[in-house]
Amino acid sequence: MNALPEKSNDTVDRWTLVRDIGVLQVKLIVDGLRDLLLVPASLIAGLMSLLSSDTERPGPYFYQLLDLGKQSEHWINLFGALQNAPADLRQVEPFPKADMDELVGRLETFMIDEHKRGGITAQAKNRFDTALNAYRQKRDESRQGASQDS
Repeated sequence: MNALPEKSNDTVDRWTLVRDIGVLQVKLIVDGLRDLLLVPASLIAGLMSLLSSDTERPGPYFYQLLDLGKQSEHWINLFGALQNAPADLRQVEPFPKADMDELVGRLETFMIDEHKRGGITAQAKNRFDTALNAYRQKRDESRQGASQDS
């Protein structure tokens, strides 16, 4: 059995490109379906994590879902076909070093500063905390009532 000849990354043949285009389309569909499922799942897991905790430490559901999402992102390997690209075509235009987490961090810093000044974010946080505490109190009262009925 003859081994396939080694291909240089500097010469990508037409069929490799066709294959990479097709594989990317499949991966985009899978990635999109995963994202479509993650939107409601993350909201449900987040709410369950907030509402199910008996202490100040939130439940694990949300972060377990994030871990699963990260693993699926690695498995999908959306841009894996870059390994077939000639070296001179990779990072033609460098992408900024900052990422979404940095942008969110800046927004969070702004909101924390706004909160410290007593702005709208402070009012919203107080309302959210009040609603969450009322829910937990109601839940605890119904649990106590149910245990007394038993």
